[in-house]
Amino acid sequence: MIALGVILLVIGFVTGISILWTIGVILVAIGAILWIMGAVGHSVGGRKHYW
Repeated sequence: MIALGVILLVIGFVTGISILWTIGVILVAIGAILWIMGAVGHSVGGRKHYW
């Protein structure tokens, strides 16, 4: 999710399409939150790891 967010951020920045930039920021933020939750030991979606 973080990788997809970064890809969308880059594409949105290069092409100037603001919706891709917005979706990329949202995906990076959600991916980072899930990654941090999984890293500290909280279950995310019933799993101990995000992936």
